Amino acid sequence: MSDRITRDEVIHVARLARLELAPDEVDAFTEQLARVLEHAADVESLEVDDVAPTSHPLPLANVYRADEVTPSIDRDEVLAQAPFAEDHMFRVPPVLGEEP
Repeated sequence: MSDRITRDEVIHVARLARLELAPDEVDAFTEQLARVLEHAADVESLEVDDVAPTSHPLPLANVYRADEVTPSIDRDEVLAQAPFAEDHMFRVPPVLGEEP
């Protein structure tokens, strides 16, 4: 294929990205980029004039339930069973180096 990406182009792109590539990496990336570009050309050649633009291939609907207040366990009862409680809240181990 005459429009395949060349080693020199891969080296040029690597230099622009400030990447240092070993010769075997240049060869590997040349082949990989060629495959990516071939796939992009395949996608570009698809006839999509009658396809409506979408953000997702499947129709989606909001699946959230209504936010309604429901009975719950008594706060004092729950806190009484916690290993540590303070000011009507759970006391948990420090996370960011804070002292307990």
